[in-house]
Amino acid sequence: MLENDALVQAQRMAMVYTAIHAFENTVRSFVRSTLLEAHEGDWWNKVPDKIQKKVSTRMGDDSKFRWHGTRGGSEIEYCDFGDLAAIITVNWDDFELSLSDREWMKSLLGVLERSRNIVMHGGVLAIQDIERIGVNIRDWVRQVG
Repeated sequence: MLENDALVQAQRMAMVYTAIHAFENTVRSFVRSTLLEAHEGDWWNKVPDKIQKKVSTRMGDDSKFRWHGTRGGSEIEYCDFGDLAAIITVNWDDFELSLSDREWMKSLLGVLERSRNIVMHGGVLAIQDIERIGVNIRDWVRQVG
């Protein structure tokens, strides 16, 4: 691959990265605020134990490397993108009013996770995949607000 081709691909993927990054953190905020509203200070206890343990390990690792910035200030910021669908699923009663269809939510987040993982690890998406990301994000925003 020519150096110029790599730069063009990187610039195209930078736009996709920006969209996915913003979307992922919007979903994190949505999950946290929905659980916080429903359960107040007890919201984190509504997260599956497996995810809580992973997050606790990650937060502990971050605290060891004080010379480096952290993922964030809240547990939700240490969850993987795929964890968000699991958290929503086990707390469906809290999310049903906003999302209406559990299978739609799981499918949409699953498709976006697949694309996310490719982009976040230096891969290049086909134009059809990029278009799908835009459609899925648009649909989520139209549903959730």
